Amino acid sequence: MILGPDDPLPGRPTRIVVAGTSGSGKTTLSGRLAAVLGTEHTEIDALYHGPSWIPRESFESDVDAFSSRESWVTEWQYGLVRDRLADRADLMVWLDLPRSTVMQQVIARTVRRRLRREVLWNGNIEAPLHRIFVERDHIVRWAWTTHRTTQRKVRAVAERRPDLPVVRLRSHHEADRWTSGPLADAASQGFPC
Repeated sequence: MILGPDDPLPGRPTRIVVAGTSGSGKTTLSGRLAAVLGTEHTEIDALYHGPSWIPRESFESDVDAFSSRESWVTEWQYGLVRDRLADRADLMVWLDLPRSTVMQQVIARTVRRRLRREVLWNGNIEAPLHRIFVERDHIVRWAWTTHRTTQRKVRAVAERRPDLPVVRLRSHHEADRWTSGPLADAASQGFPC
C-alpha cells in the first residue's frame, strides 16, 4: 500500500526503513523520524564500513541484532540485508526525489566532506575528487546509475508485502509535511502499525 505525504498511517510505526537513492537524504530523514518517535536510529553505513572502507565481517549479525529489537529506524540499503530489513519493518518511507535534486545533494555532500576531510565511519574519509571519473562505484556515479533501480526495488517490496505501508515522499517539503503531520499524529497513538 503506497501512501502519500498527507495520508494517515494505520498506527504508530515501530520499525522503519527509509528507502532512496544514495545522496537523497535517507540518513538525515531517518534521524528525524527516530526523534519524532523517540526511538533509536541505527545508521547502516556505520555498521557496513570498516577501516579503509573494507566491509565489516560482523555486518549481517549487527543488522540482525538491532532489527530484532522492538523499535528502530534505519536506511534501506545493502543487498545482503535489504530483504530481511523490509520483512522486519512495519513502515517503509520512500524518499523518491528527482534525479537532479539527488545529484545536487550528493555532489555538494561529497565535495564538502572531501574538502573538510570529514571523518565518516571507522576513520574513513571521502576519496580524492578525481576518483569520480575513474571509479565505477564512486558514490556520485552510484547515485546516478541506481536512481531507477531504487524505484523498482521499492515497488517490488510493495508488491511482495502488500501489508507494509510505503510512504512515498517526492520532495523535502513533502518530507517535512509528512513528518509534522501524519507521522507526528501516529507517534501520539498507542497501537503499532
